[in-house]
Amino acid sequence: MAIRKFELEAKLKDDSQLIRTGVLRNDHPFDSSPEFLDFLQACRRGDLKRCQELISAGVNINAKDAYDYTPLVVASLCGHFELVQLLLESGALADPDSFERERAVYNALNNKIRNLLLSYDYSKSADPLQPWSSHITSLLVRDTPSTSDITLSAPAEDFRLHKFLLSARSPYFMRKFAADPEAATWKLPHAIPVEAFRVVLRYLYLGDLPRDFVGPGSTVTEDEVFRGIDKLCKQLEIEKLWEAVLSNDRRLARQRQQDEVQRAQGQVEDLFRSTVLQHKIEVDTRKVSDVKWPHYNFIFADCLLRADDQPEDEDAADAETLSDGPAIPIGPAGDKTPQNGTSQKPPGRSVLFPVHKPFLIRSPYFETMFSSDFLEAHDTEHLHIIKVDCTPAVLELILRFLYTEKADCPLEHALDLLYTADMLLLEKLKTKAAVTISTLGSGTSNALVDRTHNSHSNNNTPNPSSSSEQEQQPPEEDAEESEVEIEPINVYDVIHAAWDLKVQRLEEFAARYLAGRLEDYIDETEFAELIRESAGRIRERQETDTIELLDDIRYYLSERFRFRFEGAGLEEMLDEDMLEEPVVDSPAVAGEGVVVYAEDVKVGGAGGGVKTLNGEVVEDEFVSDAVNYQVMLEKIDRMLERLKLDA
Repeated sequence: MAIRKFELEAKLKDDSQLIRTGVLRNDHPFDSSPEFLDFLQACRRGDLKRCQELISAGVNINAKDAYDYTPLVVASLCGHFELVQLLLESGALADPDSFERERAVYNALNNKIRNLLLSYDYSKSADPLQPWSSHITSLLVRDTPSTSDITLSAPAEDFRLHKFLLSARSPYFMRKFAADPEAATWKLPHAIPVEAFRVVLRYLYLGDLPRDFVGPGSTVTEDEVFRGIDKLCKQLEIEKLWEAVLSNDRRLARQRQQDEVQRAQGQVEDLFRSTVLQHKIEVDTRKVSDVKWPHYNFIFADCLLRADDQPEDEDAADAETLSDGPAIPIGPAGDKTPQNGTSQKPPGRSVLFPVHKPFLIRSPYFETMFSSDFLEAHDTEHLHIIKVDCTPAVLELILRFLYTEKADCPLEHALDLLYTADMLLLEKLKTKAAVTISTLGSGTSNALVDRTHNSHSNNNTPNPSSSSEQEQQPPEEDAEESEVEIEPINVYDVIHAAWDLKVQRLEEFAARYLAGRLEDYIDETEFAELIRESAGRIRERQETDTIELLDDIRYYLSERFRFRFEGAGLEEMLDEDMLEEPVVDSPAVAGEGVVVYAEDVKVGGAGGGVKTLNGEVVEDEFVSDAVNYQVMLEKIDRMLERLKLDA
C-alpha cells in the first residue's frame, strides 16, 4: 500500500510539472464561474434535474472549486447515488490511477456509491468517444457490409475508403471529391512508399500509429517513409500528424489522441450539418416516390432516410393506410392499423435525409439490413428511400448520434427516442433517453401539479384531489405566490415504456415520481388500472403475491416522509403520556394507528397551522406528514379492496 502511495505521489509530481510547463492539459482546472458554482450546489442537493440542465448547457463536470472539490467528489460525499451515476455516464473522470477517483472512492458515503465508482474504468469515463473512434477505425478493414465508395490504388495494395470521412478530415480530399463526385478510384503516386500511406490512413481513421513504420520485409528505409509522410501531410493539409508521430510520452500521446478524436468529431459534425441537415428534403408525403437521387452526388449520400410528421388529427392518423416501402415499426405507432381500405388523412409532410452507410451501420439494425439480401443492400438506379416510423425531429437526433456520438435529447422527444433507439438496437442512445426522462422529467415534488396539459389521451377522469385543491386556492391577492408545476411528462406513458422495453431505471423513476405526487394520482381511475395491470404482469398470480409497482411506490412514499418523522422525535410528540385526549381517531381521516390530539389541531382561527390532505389543520409539518402518510396508505388499501387485490 505504501509503495502504491509513493508511486502515485511521484506520478502526480511529474504530471504537475508537465501541466505547469503547458505540455499536458489540466484535467481538473479551477473554475469560479457562476454556472459551475451553481452546478456544485446542485450536486450537494442531489438535484438531478438542475444538474442535467447544466450538463446539457456545457458546464465542465471535471472542474474544481477553490477547495479542490470536483462535482464527482461532492456527489459521492453527499451520498447521491443517482447523481454519481449521471456524472459518470456524462464523462466525469474516473481513471483508476487518478487522485480524484481515489478521493471520490475514499469519501463515498456508502458502499453502493463506492462500488459504482470502482466499476468504472478509464475507457468508460475519460474517453467517452472511444466507441465512436473505434467504429471509424474499423471501417479500414470492414468488408461486410460494403460501405466504401472510393478506392486508392497502390502498386501492391488497394485501400477501400470513404469519401465523406476523407472529405471531413482533409481539405484536399474535400476539394478533390467535390470537383469530381463520380470518381471511384485514385491512383497513388509511386514516389511515395505505401508504408507512408498506411500511416496517414491510420491517422485519418483515428487508429493507433504503429511503433515500427517499416516492417521486416519492407524494401524501403525508415527515412524514406518519414519523407513520404512529410509530403502527404503537406498535400493533404494534416499537419497535426507529425505531433502524433513524434510523441513518445505515454500520457502525452493519449492526450493528443483524445484531442485528435475530438477534432475529428468536430470535422464530421461540420460536414454532417452542411450535407445531411442542409440538404434534407421536405416533401408532400404522397409525392415521396417521386424523389430521385442519383448514386454519385456531391455530398456522397448512399441512401435516404424518411420520417413523417405525426398528424395532429389522431382520428385521421388511425385511418391512414399502410405506407409503401420498407418501414421500421416503432412504439405505439407501430400497432395502429387502418380501419378501412381508404385513406382519410389530410396531406402530410415527409422529411428525407441524405445519409451515409458508414455511419448508419453503427446501428446493428442497419448493419443487418445492408449485409443481407434485402432490397436495400443492392444498388439500383437511384438511392433507396428507407422509412423510419418516428418524427423528423427524433430521426435527426438519431443521425446526430450515429455521426458524432452526441446524444443531447430534449425531454419532449425522449419517449419517442427511447422506442426508436430500442428498435435500432442503440443501447447507449436508449440509456441517454432514459436518463433524460429520469432527470429532466423529475420536476419538483412540493408544488401544486397542473395536469391540464397532460398529453395522455385516455386520462379523462376528473381528479378529485385536484378539484379539492382548486377549491382551497388562496385568496386572489396571494394567487401569484402559489407555485404551480406543469407536469413535464406523462408518467403513465413512461411506466408502460419501462415495461415494454424492460428499462429498470424508468420503472424506479416512475415509482418514485408517483410516490412524490401520490395525492394527485391516487383517486384517478387510470392509476387504479395501472396497478391492476402491474398485478396482471405476474403470471399465475396467487392471493399472497404482492404488486411490484405498488411495492416500489410504498417504498418511495416512506422515503418521501422518512426524514420528516423518523428519528425526529415525532414518536415523543405523539406519545400518549405527553399529549391529552384525542380529537381524531378515525382511519378514514387520519389513518389507522395515527392519533392527533386537541392541542395539535388549530382549526381556522388566527393560530395558523398546517392543513393535511384530509382537510384537518395540525400544528406543524411533522404531524401533517405523519397524517398524510397514513392517509395515502389508507387510500391505497381502499383502492386494492375495490380492485380485489387487497392481498
